[in-house]
Amino acid sequence: MHDVTRVERFTLAVDDLTGERITALLTEHHTEMAGNSPACSMHALDLTGLRDPAVTVWSAWSGPVLVGCGAVKELDPGHGEIKSMRTATGYTGRGVAAAVLAHLIEEARRRGYRRLSLETGASDFFAPARRLYLRHGFVECGPFGDYTLDPYSQFFTLDLTVTGAGRPDPSV
Repeated sequence: MHDVTRVERFTLAVDDLTGERITALLTEHHTEMAGNSPACSMHALDLTGLRDPAVTVWSAWSGPVLVGCGAVKELDPGHGEIKSMRTATGYTGRGVAAAVLAHLIEEARRRGYRRLSLETGASDFFAPARRLYLRHGFVECGPFGDYTLDPYSQFFTLDLTVTGAGRPDPSV
C-alpha cells in the first residue's frame, strides 16, 4: 500500500488488492450486490474489474483493522465514477462510509474531474447508500457512461465545479 491519507479517525491507502483482508471484503461486497440485484442489473466490479488500470481502490483502516473501501474509475479526463463502496461488517454507523466518500470526492477534485458519478440500486436495501450520497451533495441524474435506463438502478452525480460541492448537507 502507498499514498496514505488520514481522514478523520481512519487511514486510507491505495490498495493493490493482493491482501487477504481486502480481497475477502470485496468478494463479500460482490456477493451481497449479486444477492440484491438481478444479474442483468448488477454493476459491481469483481476483483478483475477492480484491477483495471482506470480504477484506483482505497482501503480504509482503523489501526490494523480493515473497516472499508471505495474506488474511483476514470471514465474520461473530466469524469470519474465511484465503485465498490463498502463498510466492513460490524463497522456500519461509525462514519467509515462518510470518510471514504469524502476521500474519493477530494481525490476526484485533485485529479481535476469536473464530475463524479455513481450507480447504485433502487431497492430499499440500497436506501442507506442513497441517503449517504445525497448528504454529500450528489443529485439524481440519468444514466452515464455505458449505463442504460434500468428500474433496478439509480444514478447520481456531483458537479465538482460548484463551490461547496460534496460538502455534507445535514438536512438530509
